[in-house]
Amino acid sequence: MDRGSNDLILKTTTNIIVFIILAFSVNSFFSGHNAPGGGFIGGLMGAGAIVLLYLAYGIGPINRVIPVNYRIVLAAGLLIAFLTGMGSFVFGVPFLSHSFGHFHLPLLGDTELATAMLFDLGVYLTVLGVTMTIILSIAEDDGDTSD
Repeated sequence: MDRGSNDLILKTTTNIIVFIILAFSVNSFFSGHNAPGGGFIGGLMGAGAIVLLYLAYGIGPINRVIPVNYRIVLAAGLLIAFLTGMGSFVFGVPFLSHSFGHFHLPLLGDTELATAMLFDLGVYLTVLGVTMTIILSIAEDDGDTSD
């Protein structure tokens, strides 16, 4: 039975909190190759923000707004992480060797770009995909335990 609840306070605070969590998630992702953080914790925080949206608004409305198959996100993350590691062999260096350089980007100025960020992107997407797939699988389970 659908109660049609109107949790105005939960929905209002969720809109603010999700933005803050996603901002910390992106910050952790970008600082990961120079400081604590990176793809794993960033992916977990991103999944936490999405789960909060599902809790506040429900599975149906969020799936209409964010029509993402998290299994594809998981596969894309694994592929990016794998190709980053295999890219080392192209240059004749050991598996998962790290390389970086300083570049001048138009809006950002002098910026360090590193291959570790590509690997972290793969980890981020993999963790986000796995976490959301598990949580949504549990949420969609009808609770029938009979054989």
